[in-house]
Amino acid sequence: MPRLPVLIALGAASLFGLSTPLAKALVGAIDPWLLAGLFYLGSGVGLALLRAVRAPAEAPLSGSDLPWLAGAVVSGGIVGPILLMTGIARTDGASASLLLTLEGVATALIAWFVFRENVDRRIVAGMGAIVLGALVLAWQGGPAASGLVGPTLIVGACVAWGIDNNLTRKVSLADPLQIAMIKGLAAGPVSLALAFADGAALPAPGAALAACLVGFFGYGASLALFVLALRQLGTARTGAYFSTAPFLGAALSIPLLGERATLQLALAGALMAVGVWLHLTERHEHEHEHEPLEHAHRHVHDRHHRHEHAPGDPPGEPHTHRHVHVRLRHAHPHVPDMHHQHRH
Repeated sequence: MPRLPVLIALGAASLFGLSTPLAKALVGAIDPWLLAGLFYLGSGVGLALLRAVRAPAEAPLSGSDLPWLAGAVVSGGIVGPILLMTGIARTDGASASLLLTLEGVATALIAWFVFRENVDRRIVAGMGAIVLGALVLAWQGGPAASGLVGPTLIVGACVAWGIDNNLTRKVSLADPLQIAMIKGLAAGPVSLALAFADGAALPAPGAALAACLVGFFGYGASLALFVLALRQLGTARTGAYFSTAPFLGAALSIPLLGERATLQLALAGALMAVGVWLHLTERHEHEHEHEPLEHAHRHVHDRHHRHEHAPGDPPGEPHTHRHVHVRLRHAHPHVPDMHHQHRH
């Protein structure tokens, strides 16, 4: 596995994982739908300010990207957060954090069955371990429906984010800050409007500011890093690395929220850890062919970028400009990144 994209994916997971127990702490003071809106509004405004003081170094979004981005905003920016905020209000923070590991499973399954991304047996085995861990975690000792409402809503959020992740992959060559900013600025006001329409009251200024800060780091910065990882690792693998987020969230819930470390929690965490380890240690190598392709993104001149430069193309590396990939056949270890989407 390439090291830098893995570290980027784990960085995204760490920021999001920390946001879950913090959201649990805030959900008592702020309506769940309103909290989701503040998270995304803080993400969008914060990233807009960051882009205003930083010259873009990535390719901007194009018109063909907008339908994919719109779908990602609805599924991941509106539906997912509302389900999550409502679910964690009915679930303890450690369990909620570990259940969020299912986002990686949902992401990988959608990538495999819908978008035909290559997922081998090791990835499938890892998913099985993660699902088994989630079942252990959700077991309440009986069939009482009241205890399943919160976990079910969180699983629904994971599915919504799995759809979001696969749609975002379609636009991942564009500026990650722009993608995350648009998601926040679009999803935040919609969630706030829904919350106010449902009768939510304005929170205290301090609580609202805290929610916006959590949103900037846990949703905005995390999403920008996630997009960078998507383009270099593929959707299923990035989702697998992102599955480490709940472990950090669960660990933080114990000292932050005073929740107990139980045997059930430890067993579920161990099973999920095995699943993530299987994903992390995957290796994939075979002879493959690259079809001719023309696109624009930030790159260096590696084995897949040996094109000529036009007079107006930027000097130095890495740089961003439109370039052409010629047909190429070779063999090397790889993952289904933006240059390896071939059939198997």
